[in-house]
Amino acid sequence: MSPPRPATAPTAAFTSGSTLGHVVRMTAAASVGLAALFAVDVLNLFYIARLGQPSLTAAAGYAGTLLFFIVSLSIGLSIAATALTARALGAGDRDHARQLAGASLVIMAAAMALAAAVVAPLAGPLLGWLGATGETAAHAHRFLLILLPSLPLLGLGMCLGALLRAVGDARRAMWVTLGASGVAAVVDPLFILGLGWGLDGAAWATYLTRGAMVWIGWRALRHAHDLFRWPDRALLLATLRPYLAIGVPAVLTQIATPVGNALVTHAMAAHGDAAVAAWAVIVRLIPVSFVVLFALSGSIGPIIGQNLGARRYDRLHSTLRDSLLVVLLYVMAVWALLAVGSGAIASAFDAHGQARELIVFFCLFVAGSFLFNGALFVANAAFNNLGFAFYSTALNWGRATLGVAPFIAVGSQLAGATGVLAGYGLGVVLFGAVGAWLAFRVVGRLAREGASAVS
Repeated sequence: MSPPRPATAPTAAFTSGSTLGHVVRMTAAASVGLAALFAVDVLNLFYIARLGQPSLTAAAGYAGTLLFFIVSLSIGLSIAATALTARALGAGDRDHARQLAGASLVIMAAAMALAAAVVAPLAGPLLGWLGATGETAAHAHRFLLILLPSLPLLGLGMCLGALLRAVGDARRAMWVTLGASGVAAVVDPLFILGLGWGLDGAAWATYLTRGAMVWIGWRALRHAHDLFRWPDRALLLATLRPYLAIGVPAVLTQIATPVGNALVTHAMAAHGDAAVAAWAVIVRLIPVSFVVLFALSGSIGPIIGQNLGARRYDRLHSTLRDSLLVVLLYVMAVWALLAVGSGAIASAFDAHGQARELIVFFCLFVAGSFLFNGALFVANAAFNNLGFAFYSTALNWGRATLGVAPFIAVGSQLAGATGVLAGYGLGVVLFGAVGAWLAFRVVGRLAREGASAVS
């Protein structure tokens, strides 16, 4: 049977037109999907908390900590799928792009299945290492064992969304996450509360949510773009090396962030429960407030990849410039809103005393440091898609260690918990600035090499 006729053939959509327009359009669509996912995650925890069993809420937290590292694997491999496929489209090789998309999906499914198989027998000891004990550990262990077989669905769903972004189909990529969030909004309360399945219900509902991601993404990729060809063994082996060359550093880059947050949590613990509670609120406030920055880092990769494939080095430069402009304008607007609403935000979380002071301090001062976090996000996306993925790994781990540990240690000594927050904000300034500078340097180097090759 011949493949379905695509409604929209995959083309190098980003090699012409305004780069600022492409950045804004792709980021806006991705932001909607991410915001929906963040909202569903918060609601999911709210439903579990409504069961009135603190051990279930804690179990979800422990399991989520462990699952985060596996999710980082799927994010990193999705970045590799985007980079390789977008380059092929930019070079005008549509058939090779279809082959790369097929190979990427197979590699993703295999990697996530392997991750599930490795983690399953280690789940108990890992939860114990995290500090889970007794009834909480038992609930978390059962939750993980139910959920782990669904990891290939998660990986495929994320990879399908990434491939749609590689084509430039921001709308359908958005619907992969938005549609799945809609399914979760219905089935989560039904399974957790309505059917009385509790934490098990949250796990089983996840199968439907992730299945929806795959169904929506597959229909779009296959029927709207015909961007899939089943890979043979030779193609898989040929794709694996460049795929992992991007994917492995990207995975390591993703893991750096929770390491840095763990260092801040440890430093806050020395200043009491109120400081830790304030930090817990701030950690949840960050992705909601700066969702556009997180979306931007995944959205500009296809723009960079296509223009690299087309050897449009001038457009690589303008994409970086326009992305940093979006970061500047967005962060300044959000920082102003957080500053004006700092008191209301603290009150919304029923924060008093030290906890309230810390939340307000973050909104008034530390939020501004996300100018440099945003610059680092842009630089990471550039390095991952330009063939310099190691740079993003080095910068992110540098920020998570050298940009956190000494700054929060000095801040803690000078100003207690407030100093820890100040150190957390100041530590990113150097790495964000260096990342942006180095990204432009890399583009300049590629342009010179491209010009030399032509001459």
